[in-house]
Amino acid sequence: MSEVILVDKNDKEVGIGEKIKTHQEGKLHRAFSIFVFNSNGELLLQKRAKSKYHCGGMWSNTCCSHPRPGESVEKAVHRRLKEEMGFDCELKEIFSFTYKVKFDDNFFEHEYDHVFIGNFDGKPNPNPEEVGEWKWISIEELKKDIRKNPDSYTYWLKKSIDKVVSHLN
Repeated sequence: MSEVILVDKNDKEVGIGEKIKTHQEGKLHRAFSIFVFNSNGELLLQKRAKSKYHCGGMWSNTCCSHPRPGESVEKAVHRRLKEEMGFDCELKEIFSFTYKVKFDDNFFEHEYDHVFIGNFDGKPNPNPEEVGEWKWISIEELKKDIRKNPDSYTYWLKKSIDKVVSHLN
């Protein structure tokens, strides 16, 4: 059973919740999103494995997940980047935001999301249980495709990409 950290609107821990139940009930919980760029300024995207409990088969940022109870966000980002994408790199938190969205399958994402950026020029070795495909993409090409195919991308990627890009410049 996987657990997440329940938080209030200020990211103060208020309890622990079972992950699936928390997403069904739409409770606010701590999460993180990682955006890794290469030296050409391209973003590493992953297509979530079709078997994921929500948003399977959708393109998203490099990695996103939840810290475990008792685990710092700083430790969790490195653990999950290795588990999902098969590499690690230096990561820096650039901002956080809260959002709530309901998906067609009666799941919610209601997250206090810590956003990190990093740089990596190697080749990822993704876990096929987490990641269906991956690619490097320019920000210009990504934004153009999001406008053209918005349903192919996760909500949190679309919600945060402009602010991530503003931190790069």
